[in-house]
Amino acid sequence: MFEKQALHYMFLGFLLAGVLALARGNVLTGQLWGIGTPAWLMLAIAVPIVHQIFVWFVWRVELHHQLWTRWFGEKSFLIYGVGFMLLFIARPLSLITLAFANRGTLPLNPLLAYLLAALLLVPSLSALVSVGKYFGLKRALGIDHFDPAYRKIPFIRQGIFKYTSNGMYKFAFLLLWAVGLLFFSEAALLVAAFSHLYIWVHYYCTELPDIRRIYDSPSMAG
Repeated sequence: MFEKQALHYMFLGFLLAGVLALARGNVLTGQLWGIGTPAWLMLAIAVPIVHQIFVWFVWRVELHHQLWTRWFGEKSFLIYGVGFMLLFIARPLSLITLAFANRGTLPLNPLLAYLLAALLLVPSLSALVSVGKYFGLKRALGIDHFDPAYRKIPFIRQGIFKYTSNGMYKFAFLLLWAVGLLFFSEAALLVAAFSHLYIWVHYYCTELPDIRRIYDSPSMAG
C-alpha cells in the first residue's frame, strides 16, 4: 500500500513540475473578476489533487480497516459521496473559470477548434451517459469499498463499456480538453492534460490495486 502511494506522489511531483515548466506566456494571461489567471490556474490544479487524495484516503481507511464506517456509521457512504460529488463538480467549474479568464490565448483556427471540440464531446458524453445508465452513481463512487454485496456484481459490459473496460478515464475526461478548445484557452488545455494524466495515476496506484484486492482479479473495472 505504501509503495503505491509513494509512486502516486512521485508521479504527481512529475506532473506538477511539468505544469510549472509550461506555465508561462499565454498560459498566465488574463483575469476574471479581478483575479489573475495564475490564481485560477492554481485553483484548477489544486481541486483534482484534493479530490483524488480524498478518494484515496477514504478508500484506504474503509477497505483495509472499515474506519470510515466506524466514524460515521450508517451515513458513512452518504458523507463520502457528498464530499466526492462536491469535489467532482468543482473540477469542471474551476476549469471553466480558468478557461474564461484565459480565453482567446490559443492561436487556433476557430473552425478547427470547434470541430476538435465536437469530436471530443461525442465519446466523452457517451461515457458519462453509459456511467449513469449502466454503471450507476454508487458504483462509480466506489461503494464496493463499503458494501461487500456489490463485490458480487459482474463488471459492466454495456454502452461504452462494451468496447473498453475503462471508458470513464479513457473518454469522459476528454470533456476537459473540449472546454479548453471552446474557450481557446492554453491554460485550460494545460489543466486538462494534467487532470487526464493524473486520473491515470489514481487508477494505477489506487484503483487497480483495490480491484485486485476486492475482486481477486487483475481485470480493469467496468
